[in-house]
Amino acid sequence: MEQNKKIAPFLNSEGKITQLPQKSSVRFAVLEVLAQKFEPERSYTEREVNDICEASHTFGDYFLIRRELIDCGLLCRKADGSSYWKAKTE
Repeated sequence: MEQNKKIAPFLNSEGKITQLPQKSSVRFAVLEVLAQKFEPERSYTEREVNDICEASHTFGDYFLIRRELIDCGLLCRKADGSSYWKAKTE
């Protein structure tokens, strides 16, 4: 519940990310919301990842969103970028 209050200012009424928070813990929480849109144990192409990221924010920088998901460990990819998948969570 407390977490929802922290991330609410960064999501619009449709649940799209309007900006990335500066504070890393809140940023991670916002990115976790986006990571839920990826199915576990499914492989995605870069195009599919880009499309999901593009549809999930309002500021037109899906490259940043994709990179943040990977840097935060929420999304994994092959070194050549040919395949992406949701990271396993405990």
